[in-house]
Amino acid sequence: LTEKNSLSKGTEGRWDKKGLLGKRTKTENTENTSTKLENSSPQKTPASKNCGKNSSNYWLMKSEPESRLEKGVDVKFSIEDLKAQPKQRACWDGVRNYQARNFLRAMKLEEEAFFYHSNCKQPGIMGLMKIVKEAYPDHTQFEKSNPHYDPSSKEDNPKWSMVDVQFVRMLKRFISLDELKTCHQAHKATGGPLKSMALFTHQRLSVQPLTQEEFDFILSLEETEPS
Repeated sequence: LTEKNSLSKGTEGRWDKKGLLGKRTKTENTENTSTKLENSSPQKTPASKNCGKNSSNYWLMKSEPESRLEKGVDVKFSIEDLKAQPKQRACWDGVRNYQARNFLRAMKLEEEAFFYHSNCKQPGIMGLMKIVKEAYPDHTQFEKSNPHYDPSSKEDNPKWSMVDVQFVRMLKRFISLDELKTCHQAHKATGGPLKSMALFTHQRLSVQPLTQEEFDFILSLEETEPS
């Protein structure tokens, strides 16, 4: 189904039919939170329901920047890895949570997303990327050697989707999870922009919607000194 290529570190690269290197982890259990993959109905979770938000044009997408072996495969994928890809573009594969998948399916071309480093020493937002291909079947669900293989998914009715993303820019400074949490706590009391941010109300999701108010506020933080 797909071509394979060996990376210099000895890990196995994953390529779609056009030879696009895929991202190798979008964990749903980041920040040391565990969850089961089958924790929501596969067909009955609309993309905007559980996070309490309407249709979103902005997103936050998590990936692991530090090496971690899963079934013998290094699932590391940082924003630097994205920048290093041809045309700074990659497929966002490996999502195995129904709600996160539905958010992927809701994405439209040119929508912007924060690239968030998770499950690492210093989690937080590193930069911006954009959606350059809308949802299509995630080939890793059919690859038996892949950590994200799903034997219950069928090629004529695939369960899992992915999108293609492209690097836009690094933020002017790193915005840490701790800083975002401080803002969230303050905004819960004052009614500020991050009062209901999904990063804290739905922590386990690796793909999350942002309102324009949330997106604009977070982007404004790069112009300020860390709190």
